[in-house]
Amino acid sequence: METLKHTLDSLWQVVLVGLLLGAGLPAIFAFGLKALSVGEPSDDAAATGTTRVARPAVATAAAIVCFAVVIVAIVAGILFIMKNFLDSTFGISVF
Repeated sequence: METLKHTLDSLWQVVLVGLLLGAGLPAIFAFGLKALSVGEPSDDAAATGTTRVARPAVATAAAIVCFAVVIVAIVAGILFIMKNFLDSTFGISVF
């Protein structure tokens, strides 16, 4: 019974991390892209034929935050994978 309890405890942790990293990061990236698409074409854009969009500052800030979260997660994942190499080669202990 103890083995089953330990297995189920590990299983929910793996599922949670899988959902966060497997579906969560692409969803955050998609929210960032959606935030970049917010806005209306400016008045002079129609006259000149350009595609300039007046985007609210909040939408731009939200997109930057979303992209920063994704970049930090990617860099942290790479460093986590390379932690033994960095420690043995350069003496850098990251985690």
